[in-house]
Amino acid sequence: MTLSTRRRVVILGATGSIGRQALEVVAAHPDRLEVVGLSAGSNVAALRDLAQTFPGAALAVADEAEASLLAAAVGRSVGHGLAGMVAVAGAPDVDVVLVGVSGALGLAPTLAAIRAGRKVAFANKETLVAAGDVVMGALARSPDAELWPVDSEHSALWQCLRGEPLEAVRKVVLTASGGALRDRPVDQLATATVDQVLAHPTWPAMGRKITVDSANLMNKALEVIEAQILFGLPVDRVEVRIHPQSAIHGLVEFRDGSVKAQVGPPDMRMPIQVALLHPDRPESPWPGGSWTSWEFRAVDPARYPALALGYEAGRAGRGLPAVLNAANEVAAARFLAGDIPFGAIVPMVRAVMARHQPCDLHTEDDVWALDRWARAETAAMTSAIR
Repeated sequence: MTLSTRRRVVILGATGSIGRQALEVVAAHPDRLEVVGLSAGSNVAALRDLAQTFPGAALAVADEAEASLLAAAVGRSVGHGLAGMVAVAGAPDVDVVLVGVSGALGLAPTLAAIRAGRKVAFANKETLVAAGDVVMGALARSPDAELWPVDSEHSALWQCLRGEPLEAVRKVVLTASGGALRDRPVDQLATATVDQVLAHPTWPAMGRKITVDSANLMNKALEVIEAQILFGLPVDRVEVRIHPQSAIHGLVEFRDGSVKAQVGPPDMRMPIQVALLHPDRPESPWPGGSWTSWEFRAVDPARYPALALGYEAGRAGRGLPAVLNAANEVAAARFLAGDIPFGAIVPMVRAVMARHQPCDLHTEDDVWALDRWARAETAAMTSAIR
């Protein structure tokens, strides 16, 4: 199948890591993709440059005063705050909304895009972890909408599972590089510095927060839950393996003993292109994957205690995944700010999870109320540590 017209794309978080790489994909396929909307957080200068490159694109930034200044500079209206981002995501004449913003901030625009019947290419695992029932419920009520994963691991599983009956699947495997501290002695993990944690061995273009999550495998804790929600699999059928080469991004083992794997280089432009152009697979200007020197390791729970929290939250449900996500966002940010040691992140998240009273999340307001509670609890712990 070949797209007959250019697909109209909105990129939320256009100046971040995912957004910048998505724009490279657009530039590589100008006959297939057209940017019609862009949002950014604090990097307004970069968005101003993009506004000149894409003069017809709708725009949104975080701050109201910055929005006014940008509007004057580019000669067109600019939305601001969450409402501005939601307006861009739910605008008419949009085919695909790429959600590249980080954290729970992605929930509202994701829901807006789904309710508008859009295809949503999402790199925001926190949205599904915190509000899986709400998002999937909205998806069920909007028959034209679809979720197309951009995370390399879930993109891999999505590609491997396409056309396969779920009852034929024995398990799926998410691979992990092991992060910057993969080979550091376990007794030295707690005192790792920000620079050490951010020195990722195979994915240098990732954002700061996801690189922290990679160092303690909190990203896999979240991804286990994401796979559970996205593919309808219990967490006990989602396995994680350390794969230092980052060549195989995901595997599906079927009940008949056969295995499908998706292979590619550690380059996010690949899964972004798959999502933006699905179901087409045009020629890519980037080098493909290698099939040599593959290695897998079991996950050491002493080195990566965060992973167990993902399984715990996924099994329990009832708001615990949202608590895990919110607490980790606060703890990771406080580590990056120098307020707590790296080794405090997982214990803080575990402690907040232990204080959670199970509850069902039926609406967006339910999600935000629980999110605020978990953040406040984690922030209080940070103050106590300081």
